[in-house]
Amino acid sequence: MGCSSAVVADGHGKYPVGYDAHAKWLETSPVSMKDFELLQKTVFFGPDDVKALKQANKILKPQISDILDLWYSYVGGNEHLIYYFGDRKTGAVDTRYLQRVRDRFEHWILDMTSGNYDQKWLNYQHEIAKRHHSVGKNRTDDTNSVELIHYRYMVAFIYPITTTIKPFLEKGNATPEQVDAMYEAWRKLTILTVILWTHPYIKDGDF
Repeated sequence: MGCSSAVVADGHGKYPVGYDAHAKWLETSPVSMKDFELLQKTVFFGPDDVKALKQANKILKPQISDILDLWYSYVGGNEHLIYYFGDRKTGAVDTRYLQRVRDRFEHWILDMTSGNYDQKWLNYQHEIAKRHHSVGKNRTDDTNSVELIHYRYMVAFIYPITTTIKPFLEKGNATPEQVDAMYEAWRKLTILTVILWTHPYIKDGDF
């Protein structure tokens, strides 16, 4: 795999179309940094996890294509999941939309293991959240797909995104203890990320 030919460039380098992590127009996350820090505390996410994820970055980066092949094979092999990339009238899969999301997923893996979870990162998680929900899905790629990814699959997808990463971590030059630490850090941050992504689904005041 590799990024599609449709890329944008800014001061941070080249990114697939729609990868707006550094855009100045991003809405400030409704989840404050203080709230995010409390969420981190709740799942025992701390400095050791940040260190472990930075180590994971070096191991996962050269394997990103294989990781995405696995994830997309899983999505494509399940009709109830590939449904969310289909045209809302015909049900036909929008392959352009599917590829663009995949290209952005590549950079998401790198962001997840960057060790930098600041306000900009938090703001972009909120942008990603809106792209899963009816408030923003399909707009980035101008597609006519279904209007939202149902909440139940947002939460359920935590498991495949976490459990499949460990074999890739094991391919690096790391001890079993380091692999376990990287895996646990990835699992914690995935849980935190999905919590942030579900904000638009929750009634105001209930999040």
